[in-house]
Amino acid sequence: MSTTTLIRQARPLGGEPTDLLLRDGEIAAVGQGLSAEGAEVVDAAGLIALPGLVDLHTHLREPGREDAETVESGTRAAALGGYTAVFAMANTFPVADTAGVVEQVQRLGEAAGHADVRPVGAVTVGLRGEQLAELGAMADSAAGVRVFSDDGHCVSDAVLMRRALEYVKAFDGVIAQHAQEPRLTEGAQMNEGTVSAVLGLRGWPSVAEEAVIARDVLLADHVGSRLHVCHLSTAGSVEIVRWAKQRGVQVTAEVTPHHLLLTDELVRGYDPVYKVNPPLRTQADVEAVREGLADGTIDVVATDHAPHPVEAKDCEWAAAAMGMTGLETALSVVQHAMVDTGLLDWAQVADRMSTAPARIGRLDGHGRPLVAGSPANLVLLDPAARWEVDPAAMATAGRNSPFRGMQLPGRVVATYLRGRATASGSRPGGSAGA
Repeated sequence: MSTTTLIRQARPLGGEPTDLLLRDGEIAAVGQGLSAEGAEVVDAAGLIALPGLVDLHTHLREPGREDAETVESGTRAAALGGYTAVFAMANTFPVADTAGVVEQVQRLGEAAGHADVRPVGAVTVGLRGEQLAELGAMADSAAGVRVFSDDGHCVSDAVLMRRALEYVKAFDGVIAQHAQEPRLTEGAQMNEGTVSAVLGLRGWPSVAEEAVIARDVLLADHVGSRLHVCHLSTAGSVEIVRWAKQRGVQVTAEVTPHHLLLTDELVRGYDPVYKVNPPLRTQADVEAVREGLADGTIDVVATDHAPHPVEAKDCEWAAAAMGMTGLETALSVVQHAMVDTGLLDWAQVADRMSTAPARIGRLDGHGRPLVAGSPANLVLLDPAARWEVDPAAMATAGRNSPFRGMQLPGRVVATYLRGRATASGSRPGGSAGA
Protein backbone atom coordinates (compact mmCIF):
# COMPACT_ATOMS: atom_id res chain seq x y z
CA MET A 1 0.00 0.00 0.00
CA SER A 2 1.34 3.40 -0.99
CA THR A 3 1.91 5.79 1.89
CA THR A 4 2.97 9.41 2.05
CA THR A 5 4.79 10.78 5.09
CA LEU A 6 5.95 14.34 5.64
CA ILE A 7 8.75 14.59 8.19
CA ARG A 8 9.08 18.17 9.36
CA GLN A 9 12.28 19.85 10.53
CA ALA A 10 14.55 16.83 10.91
CA ARG A 11 18.31 17.41 10.85
CA PRO A 12 19.89 15.16 8.18
CA LEU A 13 23.31 14.01 9.41
CA GLY A 14 23.01 16.51 12.25
CA GLY A 15 22.87 19.49 9.88
CA GLU A 16 20.29 22.22 9.44
CA PRO A 17 16.59 21.38 9.94
CA THR A 18 14.62 20.56 6.82
CA ASP A 19 11.52 18.66 5.69
CA LEU A 20 11.58 15.24 4.05
CA LEU A 21 8.67 13.96 1.97
CA LEU A 22 8.43 10.16 1.69
CA ARG A 23 6.22 8.81 -1.07
CA ASP A 24 5.94 5.45 -2.85
CA GLY A 25 9.02 4.07 -1.10
CA GLU A 26 11.31 6.95 -2.03
CA ILE A 27 12.38 10.31 -0.70
CA ALA A 28 10.27 12.45 -3.01
CA ALA A 29 11.57 15.84 -1.88
CA VAL A 30 13.84 17.53 0.65
CA GLY A 31 13.51 21.19 1.53
CA GLN A 32 11.81 23.85 3.62
CA GLY A 33 8.06 24.28 3.77
CA LEU A 34 7.10 21.09 1.97
CA SER A 35 3.47 20.02 1.87
CA ALA A 36 1.50 17.04 0.59
CA GLU A 37 -2.25 16.56 0.76
CA GLY A 38 -3.23 13.58 2.88
CA ALA A 39 0.28 12.93 4.12
CA GLU A 40 0.96 11.68 7.62
CA VAL A 41 2.87 14.51 9.29
CA VAL A 42 5.69 13.75 11.70
CA ASP A 43 7.09 16.50 13.92
CA ALA A 44 10.83 15.77 13.93
CA ALA A 45 12.08 19.01 15.47
CA GLY A 46 15.30 18.29 17.32
CA LEU A 47 15.68 14.84 15.75
CA ILE A 48 18.61 13.70 13.64
CA ALA A 49 17.89 11.86 10.39
CA LEU A 50 20.34 9.21 9.24
CA PRO A 51 20.21 6.69 6.42
CA GLY A 52 18.74 3.42 7.69
CA LEU A 53 21.46 1.51 9.52
CA VAL A 54 22.95 -1.65 8.01
CA ASP A 55 24.39 -4.36 10.24
CA LEU A 56 27.04 -6.43 8.51
CA HIS A 57 27.12 -9.00 11.32
CA THR A 58 23.89 -10.29 12.92
CA HIS A 59 23.08 -13.71 14.34
CA LEU A 60 19.39 -14.39 13.78
CA ARG A 61 19.76 -18.08 14.81
CA GLU A 62 16.95 -19.32 12.56
CA PRO A 63 16.75 -22.02 11.27
CA GLY A 64 17.47 -24.39 14.11
CA ARG A 65 17.97 -22.22 17.19
CA GLU A 66 14.62 -20.53 17.51
CA ASP A 67 14.96 -20.83 21.30
CA ALA A 68 17.63 -18.10 21.07
CA GLU A 69 16.19 -15.86 18.33
CA THR A 70 14.04 -15.95 15.21
CA VAL A 71 14.22 -13.86 12.08
CA GLU A 72 10.97 -12.25 13.25
CA SER A 73 12.21 -11.27 16.72
CA GLY A 74 15.69 -10.34 15.52
CA THR A 75 14.49 -8.05 12.77
CA ARG A 76 11.96 -6.43 15.13
CA ALA A 77 14.94 -5.64 17.37
CA ALA A 78 16.85 -4.36 14.36
CA ALA A 79 14.04 -1.96 13.43
CA LEU A 80 13.90 -0.63 16.99
CA GLY A 81 17.63 -0.03 16.81
CA GLY A 82 17.35 1.98 13.59
CA TYR A 83 18.38 -0.78 11.17
CA THR A 84 16.74 -1.24 7.80
CA ALA A 85 18.97 -4.14 6.72
CA VAL A 86 20.95 -6.88 8.43
CA PHE A 87 23.36 -9.55 7.22
CA ALA A 88 22.42 -12.89 8.82
CA MET A 89 25.41 -15.02 9.74
CA ALA A 90 25.71 -18.61 8.59
CA ASN A 91 26.08 -20.52 11.88
CA THR A 92 22.52 -21.81 11.92
CA PHE A 93 21.25 -25.42 12.08
CA PRO A 94 21.48 -26.48 9.33
CA VAL A 95 24.43 -24.28 8.45
CA ALA A 96 23.78 -21.76 5.67
CA ASP A 97 26.21 -23.49 3.31
CA THR A 98 23.83 -24.23 0.42
CA ALA A 99 21.59 -22.23 -1.87
CA GLY A 100 18.52 -23.78 -0.25
CA VAL A 101 19.31 -22.60 3.26
CA VAL A 102 20.30 -19.03 2.30
CA GLU A 103 17.12 -18.71 0.24
CA GLN A 104 15.09 -19.92 3.24
CA VAL A 105 16.65 -17.26 5.46
CA GLN A 106 15.92 -14.56 2.89
CA ARG A 107 12.29 -15.67 2.61
CA LEU A 108 11.89 -15.56 6.38
CA GLY A 109 13.16 -11.97 6.33
CA GLU A 110 10.73 -11.01 3.59
CA ALA A 111 7.85 -12.55 5.53
CA ALA A 112 8.77 -10.68 8.71
CA GLY A 113 9.07 -7.36 6.90
CA HIS A 114 10.81 -5.41 9.65
CA ALA A 115 14.21 -5.13 7.89
CA ASP A 116 15.82 -6.47 4.74
CA VAL A 117 17.69 -9.70 5.52
CA ARG A 118 20.73 -10.55 3.42
CA PRO A 119 22.08 -14.04 4.19
CA VAL A 120 25.80 -14.61 4.73
CA GLY A 121 26.98 -17.90 3.28
CA ALA A 122 29.40 -20.25 5.01
CA VAL A 123 32.92 -20.45 3.61
CA THR A 124 33.29 -24.15 4.37
CA VAL A 125 30.86 -27.07 4.53
CA GLY A 126 29.31 -27.23 7.98
CA LEU A 127 31.75 -24.53 9.20
CA ARG A 128 34.21 -27.40 9.66
CA GLY A 129 37.10 -25.80 7.79
CA GLU A 130 37.71 -28.87 5.61
CA GLN A 131 36.28 -28.07 2.16
CA LEU A 132 34.74 -25.06 0.48
CA ALA A 133 30.98 -24.71 0.60
CA GLU A 134 28.85 -24.07 -2.50
CA LEU A 135 30.00 -20.47 -2.83
CA GLY A 136 29.05 -20.09 -6.48
CA ALA A 137 25.63 -21.67 -6.03
CA MET A 138 24.86 -19.35 -3.11
CA ALA A 139 26.04 -16.36 -5.14
CA ASP A 140 23.81 -17.37 -8.07
CA SER A 141 20.81 -18.16 -5.85
CA ALA A 142 17.79 -15.94 -5.30
CA ALA A 143 19.54 -14.69 -2.15
CA GLY A 144 22.43 -13.30 -4.23
CA VAL A 145 24.99 -13.95 -1.50
CA ARG A 146 28.11 -11.77 -1.65
CA VAL A 147 29.47 -12.11 1.89
CA PHE A 148 30.84 -15.44 3.11
CA SER A 149 31.98 -16.22 6.64
CA ASP A 150 32.52 -19.15 8.99
CA ASP A 151 31.99 -16.70 11.87
CA GLY A 152 32.27 -18.47 15.18
CA HIS A 153 35.08 -20.45 13.57
CA CYS A 154 38.27 -19.29 11.91
CA VAL A 155 39.19 -20.47 8.44
CA SER A 156 42.56 -21.46 9.87
CA ASP A 157 43.85 -23.48 6.91
CA ALA A 158 45.88 -21.07 4.80
CA VAL A 159 45.39 -23.06 1.59
CA LEU A 160 41.63 -23.18 2.06
CA MET A 161 41.53 -19.46 2.85
CA ARG A 162 43.51 -18.70 -0.30
CA ARG A 163 41.13 -20.79 -2.41
CA ALA A 164 38.11 -19.04 -0.92
CA LEU A 165 39.58 -15.62 -1.64
CA GLU A 166 40.33 -16.65 -5.21
CA TYR A 167 36.89 -18.19 -5.77
CA VAL A 168 34.81 -15.17 -4.73
CA LYS A 169 36.64 -12.87 -7.11
CA ALA A 170 34.50 -14.24 -9.93
CA PHE A 171 31.35 -12.61 -8.53
CA ASP A 172 32.81 -9.72 -6.51
CA GLY A 173 32.32 -11.50 -3.20
CA VAL A 174 34.13 -10.94 0.08
CA ILE A 175 35.42 -13.37 2.70
CA ALA A 176 34.66 -12.16 6.23
CA GLN A 177 37.18 -13.80 8.53
CA HIS A 178 36.71 -14.64 12.19
CA ALA A 179 40.33 -14.08 13.18
CA GLN A 180 41.12 -16.59 15.89
CA GLU A 181 44.13 -18.91 15.72
CA PRO A 182 42.60 -22.06 17.24
CA ARG A 183 45.76 -23.52 18.77
CA LEU A 184 46.50 -20.28 20.61
CA THR A 185 42.98 -20.09 22.08
CA GLU A 186 42.32 -23.67 23.21
CA GLY A 187 40.35 -23.45 26.43
CA ALA A 188 40.66 -19.65 26.52
CA GLN A 189 38.07 -17.89 28.67
CA MET A 190 38.92 -14.19 28.51
CA ASN A 191 41.56 -11.70 27.39
CA GLU A 192 45.07 -12.73 28.34
CA GLY A 193 46.49 -10.13 30.72
CA THR A 194 46.57 -8.94 34.27
CA VAL A 195 42.90 -9.64 34.98
CA SER A 196 43.02 -13.20 33.63
CA ALA A 197 46.07 -13.89 35.80
CA VAL A 198 44.31 -12.57 38.90
CA LEU A 199 41.12 -14.53 38.19
CA GLY A 200 42.89 -17.72 37.23
CA LEU A 201 41.13 -17.94 33.86
CA ARG A 202 42.98 -19.17 30.80
CA GLY A 203 43.91 -16.16 28.67
CA TRP A 204 43.05 -15.37 25.05
CA PRO A 205 46.11 -13.58 23.67
CA SER A 206 45.86 -10.66 21.29
CA VAL A 207 48.33 -12.38 18.97
CA ALA A 208 45.77 -15.11 18.28
CA GLU A 209 43.70 -12.49 16.43
CA GLU A 210 46.57 -10.50 15.00
CA ALA A 211 48.43 -13.47 13.50
CA VAL A 212 45.42 -14.51 11.44
CA ILE A 213 44.75 -10.96 10.23
CA ALA A 214 48.40 -10.56 9.22
CA ARG A 215 48.34 -13.83 7.28
CA ASP A 216 45.05 -13.04 5.57
CA VAL A 217 45.88 -9.52 4.43
CA LEU A 218 48.98 -10.98 2.77
CA LEU A 219 46.87 -13.69 1.13
CA ALA A 220 44.31 -11.12 -0.04
CA ASP A 221 47.12 -9.00 -1.46
CA HIS A 222 48.63 -12.02 -3.20
CA VAL A 223 45.43 -13.07 -4.96
CA GLY A 224 43.95 -9.57 -5.40
CA SER A 225 40.74 -10.33 -3.57
CA ARG A 226 38.52 -8.69 -0.95
CA LEU A 227 38.96 -9.53 2.73
CA HIS A 228 36.77 -8.31 5.58
CA VAL A 229 37.91 -8.66 9.20
CA CYS A 230 35.11 -9.46 11.63
CA HIS A 231 34.92 -7.93 15.13
CA LEU A 232 38.48 -6.55 15.32
CA SER A 233 39.37 -6.03 18.98
CA THR A 234 43.05 -5.25 19.62
CA ALA A 235 45.42 -2.35 19.15
CA GLY A 236 47.77 -4.63 17.18
CA SER A 237 44.97 -5.61 14.80
CA VAL A 238 44.27 -1.93 14.10
CA GLU A 239 47.91 -1.40 13.19
CA ILE A 240 47.98 -4.41 10.85
CA VAL A 241 44.86 -3.26 9.00
CA ARG A 242 46.23 0.28 8.83
CA TRP A 243 49.48 -1.04 7.30
CA ALA A 244 47.58 -3.22 4.83
CA LYS A 245 45.42 -0.33 3.65
CA GLN A 246 48.48 1.84 3.16
CA ARG A 247 49.89 -0.96 1.02
CA GLY A 248 46.71 -1.02 -1.10
CA VAL A 249 45.30 -4.34 0.09
CA GLN A 250 41.54 -4.69 -0.42
CA VAL A 251 40.80 -5.14 3.27
CA THR A 252 37.97 -3.74 5.38
CA ALA A 253 37.30 -4.21 9.07
CA GLU A 254 34.54 -3.91 11.64
CA VAL A 255 34.40 -3.23 15.37
CA THR A 256 31.52 -4.04 17.70
CA PRO A 257 29.84 -1.54 20.02
CA HIS A 258 30.92 -3.55 23.06
CA HIS A 259 34.57 -3.42 22.04
CA LEU A 260 34.24 0.37 21.74
CA LEU A 261 33.13 0.71 25.35
CA LEU A 262 33.70 -2.28 27.64
CA THR A 263 36.93 -3.75 29.03
CA ASP A 264 38.12 -6.99 30.62
CA GLU A 265 37.90 -5.34 34.04
CA LEU A 266 34.17 -6.23 33.95
CA VAL A 267 35.04 -9.92 34.08
CA ARG A 268 36.24 -9.59 37.68
CA GLY A 269 32.70 -10.37 38.86
CA TYR A 270 32.56 -13.61 36.80
CA ASP A 271 29.26 -12.50 35.24
CA PRO A 272 28.86 -14.56 32.02
CA VAL A 273 27.05 -11.68 30.30
CA TYR A 274 30.56 -10.32 29.67
CA LYS A 275 31.82 -13.53 28.04
CA VAL A 276 32.20 -12.93 24.33
CA ASN A 277 34.30 -13.92 21.31
CA PRO A 278 36.63 -12.13 20.79
CA PRO A 279 36.92 -11.28 24.47
CA LEU A 280 36.64 -7.84 26.00
CA ARG A 281 40.13 -6.35 25.89
CA THR A 282 42.02 -3.66 27.83
CA GLN A 283 41.37 0.06 28.03
CA ALA A 284 44.35 0.60 25.72
CA ASP A 285 42.70 -1.62 23.13
CA VAL A 286 39.41 0.26 23.50
CA GLU A 287 41.20 3.54 22.86
CA ALA A 288 43.00 2.07 19.84
CA VAL A 289 39.84 0.74 18.17
CA ARG A 290 38.09 4.04 18.78
CA GLU A 291 40.97 5.84 17.08
CA GLY A 292 40.92 3.32 14.23
CA LEU A 293 37.20 3.85 13.71
CA ALA A 294 37.64 7.62 13.80
CA ASP A 295 40.45 7.72 11.23
CA GLY A 296 38.82 5.22 8.88
CA THR A 297 41.17 2.31 9.45
CA ILE A 298 38.12 0.46 10.76
CA ASP A 299 35.33 0.86 8.22
CA VAL A 300 32.24 -0.37 10.02
CA VAL A 301 30.48 -0.69 13.34
CA ALA A 302 28.81 -4.12 13.29
CA THR A 303 26.86 -5.45 16.24
CA ASP A 304 27.79 -9.16 16.25
CA HIS A 305 24.32 -9.46 17.83
CA ALA A 306 24.49 -12.91 19.44
CA PRO A 307 21.38 -13.77 21.46
CA HIS A 308 21.31 -16.85 23.70
CA PRO A 309 18.60 -18.54 25.76
CA VAL A 310 18.70 -17.70 29.46
CA GLU A 311 20.14 -21.04 30.50
CA ALA A 312 23.16 -20.55 28.23
CA LYS A 313 24.19 -17.46 30.19
CA ASP A 314 22.68 -18.03 33.65
CA CYS A 315 25.34 -20.52 34.69
CA GLU A 316 28.96 -20.67 35.80
CA TRP A 317 31.48 -18.76 33.70
CA ALA A 318 33.28 -21.75 32.17
CA ALA A 319 30.03 -23.34 30.92
CA ALA A 320 28.47 -20.14 29.59
CA ALA A 321 28.04 -19.41 25.90
CA MET A 322 29.96 -16.57 24.32
CA GLY A 323 28.04 -13.64 22.89
CA MET A 324 26.12 -10.44 23.53
CA THR A 325 23.02 -8.81 22.08
CA GLY A 326 23.48 -5.44 20.41
CA LEU A 327 20.94 -4.40 17.79
CA GLU A 328 18.81 -2.20 20.05
CA THR A 329 21.72 -0.49 21.80
CA ALA A 330 24.31 -0.04 19.02
CA LEU A 331 23.46 3.50 17.92
CA SER A 332 23.30 4.73 21.51
CA VAL A 333 26.65 3.14 22.35
CA VAL A 334 28.24 4.74 19.29
CA GLN A 335 26.84 8.12 20.31
CA HIS A 336 28.23 7.64 23.81
CA ALA A 337 31.66 6.33 22.80
CA MET A 338 32.30 8.23 19.57
CA VAL A 339 29.98 11.21 19.03
CA ASP A 340 29.72 12.62 22.55
CA THR A 341 33.51 12.28 22.86
CA GLY A 342 34.08 14.27 19.64
CA LEU A 343 35.67 11.37 17.74
CA LEU A 344 32.93 11.16 15.09
CA ASP A 345 30.26 13.49 13.76
CA TRP A 346 26.87 12.26 12.59
CA ALA A 347 27.90 12.17 8.94
CA GLN A 348 30.73 9.83 9.88
CA VAL A 349 28.33 7.71 11.94
CA ALA A 350 26.15 7.39 8.84
CA ASP A 351 29.19 6.24 6.89
CA ARG A 352 30.34 3.65 9.46
CA MET A 353 26.87 2.28 10.24
CA SER A 354 25.08 2.54 6.90
CA THR A 355 27.03 3.54 3.80
CA ALA A 356 30.18 1.46 4.35
CA PRO A 357 28.46 -1.78 5.40
CA ALA A 358 26.06 -1.54 2.45
CA ARG A 359 29.01 -0.99 0.11
CA ILE A 360 31.06 -3.86 1.55
CA GLY A 361 28.08 -6.22 1.39
CA ARG A 362 27.10 -5.05 -2.11
CA LEU A 363 23.62 -4.22 -0.83
CA ASP A 364 21.65 -2.04 -3.21
CA GLY A 365 19.11 0.46 -1.94
CA HIS A 366 20.69 1.03 1.46
CA GLY A 367 23.32 3.43 2.73
CA ARG A 368 22.16 6.06 0.26
CA PRO A 369 22.23 9.83 0.88
CA LEU A 370 19.07 11.44 2.20
CA VAL A 371 18.25 13.21 -1.06
CA ALA A 372 15.33 13.19 -3.46
CA GLY A 373 15.24 9.97 -5.44
CA SER A 374 16.90 7.79 -2.80
CA PRO A 375 14.99 4.88 -1.26
CA ALA A 376 13.16 6.06 1.85
CA ASN A 377 15.29 4.02 4.26
CA LEU A 378 16.05 6.21 7.24
CA VAL A 379 16.07 6.50 11.01
CA LEU A 380 15.08 9.42 13.24
CA LEU A 381 17.11 9.72 16.44
CA ASP A 382 16.60 11.93 19.48
CA PRO A 383 20.21 12.66 20.53
CA ALA A 384 19.11 14.45 23.71
CA ALA A 385 17.18 11.50 25.12
CA ARG A 386 18.63 9.21 27.75
CA TRP A 387 17.37 5.76 28.62
CA GLU A 388 18.19 2.86 30.88
CA VAL A 389 18.88 -0.45 29.18
CA ASP A 390 16.40 -3.10 30.31
CA PRO A 391 16.92 -6.41 28.45
CA ALA A 392 13.50 -7.66 29.53
CA ALA A 393 11.87 -4.80 27.61
CA MET A 394 13.70 -5.51 24.35
CA ALA A 395 12.27 -7.11 21.23
CA THR A 396 15.14 -9.56 20.85
CA ALA A 397 14.55 -12.97 22.38
CA GLY A 398 18.00 -12.76 23.95
CA ARG A 399 18.40 -11.16 27.37
CA ASN A 400 22.21 -11.17 27.34
CA SER A 401 22.89 -7.44 26.97
CA PRO A 402 26.17 -6.30 28.51
CA PHE A 403 24.71 -2.79 28.81
CA ARG A 404 21.88 -3.74 31.16
CA GLY A 405 21.23 -1.06 33.76
CA MET A 406 23.41 1.49 31.93
CA GLN A 407 22.12 4.96 31.10
CA LEU A 408 22.76 5.55 27.41
CA PRO A 409 22.23 8.64 25.25
CA GLY A 410 20.18 8.84 22.09
CA ARG A 411 16.92 7.06 21.38
CA VAL A 412 15.53 5.86 18.05
CA VAL A 413 12.17 7.57 17.52
CA ALA A 414 11.25 6.04 14.16
CA THR A 415 12.68 3.77 11.48
CA TYR A 416 11.41 3.74 7.90
CA LEU A 417 11.93 0.91 5.41
CA ARG A 418 11.06 2.13 1.92
CA GLY A 419 8.84 4.76 3.49
CA ARG A 420 6.98 2.42 5.84
CA ALA A 421 7.42 2.88 9.58
CA THR A 422 8.88 -0.37 10.93
CA ALA A 423 9.44 1.11 14.39
CA SER A 424 8.10 4.24 15.95
CA GLY A 425 7.89 5.65 19.43
CA SER A 426 10.12 2.72 20.49
CA ARG A 427 7.42 0.33 19.28
CA PRO A 428 7.90 -1.90 16.21
CA GLY A 429 5.47 -1.15 13.44
CA GLY A 430 3.65 1.63 15.31
CA SER A 431 2.37 4.96 14.07
CA ALA A 432 4.95 7.67 13.74
CA GLY A 433 2.61 10.18 15.32
CA ALA A 434 1.29 13.44 14.02
